[in-house]
Amino acid sequence: MDFTALTAFLAEQWILISILSVLVAALIVVEGRKGGAALSHHEITRLINKGEAVLLDVRDKKEFSVGHIVDAIHIPYAKLADRASELEKHRDKTIIVVDKMGQHSGAAGKTLKDKGFTVSRMQGGMAEWQSQNLPVVKA
Repeated sequence: MDFTALTAFLAEQWILISILSVLVAALIVVEGRKGGAALSHHEITRLINKGEAVLLDVRDKKEFSVGHIVDAIHIPYAKLADRASELEKHRDKTIIVVDKMGQHSGAAGKTLKDKGFTVSRMQGGMAEWQSQNLPVVKA
Protein backbone atom coordinates (compact mmCIF):
# COMPACT_ATOMS: atom_id res chain seq x y z
CA MET A 1 0.00 0.00 0.00
CA ASP A 2 1.52 3.30 -1.00
CA PHE A 3 1.29 6.58 0.88
CA THR A 4 -1.41 8.01 -1.42
CA ALA A 5 -3.68 5.02 -0.87
CA LEU A 6 -3.15 5.19 2.89
CA THR A 7 -3.97 8.90 2.93
CA ALA A 8 -7.13 8.28 0.90
CA PHE A 9 -8.19 5.49 3.25
CA LEU A 10 -7.64 7.68 6.34
CA ALA A 11 -9.59 10.55 4.76
CA GLU A 12 -12.51 8.32 3.84
CA GLN A 13 -12.67 6.39 7.10
CA TRP A 14 -11.95 9.18 9.59
CA ILE A 15 -15.02 8.39 11.71
CA LEU A 16 -14.04 4.74 12.15
CA ILE A 17 -10.43 5.68 12.88
CA SER A 18 -11.58 8.25 15.47
CA ILE A 19 -13.78 5.68 17.20
CA LEU A 20 -10.95 3.13 17.18
CA SER A 21 -8.57 5.70 18.70
CA VAL A 22 -11.01 6.52 21.50
CA LEU A 23 -11.59 2.83 22.25
CA VAL A 24 -7.86 2.09 22.37
CA ALA A 25 -7.29 5.04 24.71
CA ALA A 26 -10.16 3.88 26.95
CA LEU A 27 -8.75 0.34 27.03
CA ILE A 28 -5.34 1.66 28.09
CA VAL A 29 -6.88 3.72 30.90
CA VAL A 30 -9.10 0.89 32.18
CA GLU A 31 -6.32 -1.71 32.09
CA GLY A 32 -3.93 0.69 33.79
CA ARG A 33 -6.35 1.26 36.67
CA LYS A 34 -6.80 -2.45 37.27
CA GLY A 35 -3.24 -2.59 38.58
CA GLY A 36 -3.63 0.41 40.86
CA ALA A 37 -2.91 4.10 40.49
CA ALA A 38 0.53 5.12 39.28
CA LEU A 39 2.29 7.21 41.95
CA SER A 40 5.31 9.48 41.61
CA HIS A 41 8.39 8.99 43.76
CA HIS A 42 7.32 12.06 45.80
CA GLU A 43 3.93 10.51 46.63
CA ILE A 44 5.54 7.16 47.44
CA THR A 45 8.08 8.73 49.80
CA ARG A 46 5.30 10.59 51.61
CA LEU A 47 3.17 7.45 52.04
CA ILE A 48 6.10 5.37 53.31
CA ASN A 49 7.24 8.07 55.73
CA LYS A 50 3.71 8.25 57.16
CA GLY A 51 3.68 4.46 57.59
CA GLU A 52 0.77 4.05 55.17
CA ALA A 53 2.53 1.97 52.49
CA VAL A 54 5.14 -0.70 51.85
CA LEU A 55 7.15 -1.33 48.70
CA LEU A 56 6.99 -4.62 46.85
CA ASP A 57 9.81 -5.10 44.35
CA VAL A 58 8.81 -7.67 41.70
CA ARG A 59 12.06 -7.66 39.71
CA ASP A 60 14.15 -10.82 39.50
CA LYS A 61 16.78 -11.60 42.15
CA LYS A 62 19.71 -10.36 40.08
CA GLU A 63 18.15 -6.95 39.38
CA PHE A 64 17.06 -6.63 43.01
CA SER A 65 20.58 -7.33 44.32
CA VAL A 66 22.12 -4.71 42.01
CA GLY A 67 20.07 -2.02 43.76
CA HIS A 68 16.71 -1.65 45.48
CA ILE A 69 14.85 0.81 47.66
CA VAL A 70 15.46 0.54 51.41
CA ASP A 71 13.05 -1.87 53.17
CA ALA A 72 11.48 -3.06 49.89
CA ILE A 73 9.96 -6.53 50.09
CA HIS A 74 11.25 -8.75 47.30
CA ILE A 75 8.92 -11.22 45.61
CA PRO A 76 9.73 -11.88 41.93
CA TYR A 77 6.81 -11.34 39.57
CA ALA A 78 6.87 -14.98 38.44
CA LYS A 79 6.34 -16.15 42.04
CA LEU A 80 3.89 -13.48 43.21
CA ALA A 81 0.70 -15.54 42.92
CA ASP A 82 2.23 -18.29 45.09
CA ARG A 83 3.88 -15.99 47.63
CA ALA A 84 1.23 -13.26 48.04
CA SER A 85 0.40 -14.62 51.50
CA GLU A 86 3.74 -13.19 52.69
CA LEU A 87 2.11 -9.75 52.40
CA GLU A 88 -0.77 -10.53 54.79
CA LYS A 89 0.85 -8.63 57.68
CA HIS A 90 0.75 -5.49 55.48
CA ARG A 91 -2.92 -5.81 54.49
CA ASP A 92 -3.81 -2.54 56.28
CA LYS A 93 -1.30 -0.60 54.15
CA THR A 94 -1.06 0.26 50.48
CA ILE A 95 1.22 -2.13 48.62
CA ILE A 96 3.27 -0.13 46.11
CA VAL A 97 4.51 -2.38 43.31
CA VAL A 98 7.94 -1.58 41.90
CA ASP A 99 9.48 -3.15 38.81
CA LYS A 100 12.18 -2.22 36.34
CA MET A 101 10.28 0.19 34.07
CA GLY A 102 6.58 -0.43 34.68
CA GLN A 103 6.16 -3.48 32.46
CA HIS A 104 5.00 -5.92 35.18
CA SER A 105 3.64 -3.62 37.87
CA GLY A 106 0.13 -3.43 36.40
CA ALA A 107 -0.27 -7.21 36.18
CA ALA A 108 1.28 -7.68 39.63
CA GLY A 109 -1.05 -5.03 41.03
CA LYS A 110 -4.07 -6.75 39.51
CA THR A 111 -2.99 -10.06 41.08
CA LEU A 112 -2.79 -8.41 44.50
CA LYS A 113 -6.05 -6.47 44.04
CA ASP A 114 -7.80 -9.74 43.22
CA LYS A 115 -6.55 -11.04 46.59
CA GLY A 116 -8.03 -8.02 48.40
CA PHE A 117 -4.97 -5.79 48.83
CA THR A 118 -4.92 -2.03 48.32
CA VAL A 119 -2.40 -1.50 45.52
CA SER A 120 -0.61 1.30 43.69
CA ARG A 121 2.27 1.26 41.22
CA MET A 122 5.52 3.21 41.06
CA GLN A 123 5.41 5.44 38.02
CA GLY A 124 8.41 4.68 35.80
CA GLY A 125 9.69 1.87 38.04
CA MET A 126 13.24 1.65 39.34
CA ALA A 127 14.55 3.25 36.15
CA GLU A 128 12.76 6.48 37.09
CA TRP A 129 13.82 6.20 40.77
CA GLN A 130 17.47 5.85 39.80
CA SER A 131 17.31 8.55 37.12
CA GLN A 132 16.23 10.95 39.89
CA ASN A 133 19.38 9.93 41.86
CA LEU A 134 17.28 8.63 44.75
CA PRO A 135 18.99 6.25 47.20
CA VAL A 136 19.24 2.51 46.63
CA VAL A 137 20.89 -0.26 48.64
CA LYS A 138 22.73 -3.26 47.28
CA ALA A 139 22.17 -6.77 48.58
